Parts: sequence; C-alpha cells; structure tokens
Amino acid sequence: MKSMTASLALLVVLAATACQPGPSPEPRDGVFVHITHAENDAHRLLMGLNMAAMMADQHDVLVYFDVDGVQAVLNDAADVTYAHFPSSHTQIAVLREKGVTLMACPGCLKAAGRSPDDLAEGVQPANREAFFSFTRGRILTLDY
Repeated sequence: MKSMTASLALLVVLAATACQPGPSPEPRDGVFVHITHAENDAHRLLMGLNMAAMMADQHDVLVYFDVDGVQAVLNDAADVTYAHFPSSHTQIAVLREKGVTLMACPGCLKAAGRSPDDLAEGVQPANREAFFSFTRGRILTLDY
C-alpha cells in the first residue's frame, strides 16, 4: 500500500509539472508590405512579393494591395513576370502556403470596377483591425 501511495504521489507531481506552460515565446515583429503596382510596374510588384516571402520565414507578414496593386490579386489577374523573380502567381501561392495574410483595399477594388467577390483564393478585403492585430511585436512597413 505504501509503494502504491508513493507511486500515486509521483504521478500527481509529474502530471502537474507536465501541465505547466513553458516560457512564452517573445512576440515576433511584423512586416507590413504595401503594394501599389501590378502589371504596370512588374519590378515593384514582384520585389514586394519576394520581400514578403523572405520576411515570412522569421516575421509575421501582412501584404496589403491598393491603388493598381489590386489588379495583381484578382481571380483573373495576369501572371506577371520580370527578370529573375518568380512570377506573381507563384509568389502569391508561396505566401498563402506560408500563412501570410493577403488583403486588398475594398475602395480600390470598387474604383477598378471590381468587388471582393473578384479576389483570388486566399485574398481578403482589408479591414483596419487586421492592420494592427496580425502581429504582437513592432510593425515595419515596406512600400512597393
């Protein structure tokens, strides 16, 4: 009976220790990538997407498309290519796989005669709350 009591006490201690949370990780800084171009400036579009993909390995990333940039994230968008960069469709697919938030300006969609229903898979209409809640760390902005 004594060894059974000791075993039970040991199990209780082990269970309590296993349930205690470890140290919480430091908040990751976020990178807000702002893309305002599409086919009209392929270098800017593809550079912005490329930077977002590189940053996503170590930071929380949100990519925001507005002005002409919304043209790059429509479901019928051209697959833009330029120089040595992977194409726009390839890079957007990689960003989706990495869990990067992709958002398009609803007002810019409207100005282009389009709606949120015209957005490609994985792209959502922008909302203010997401601009501040996609990361718990500092926010760095890159504009393209």
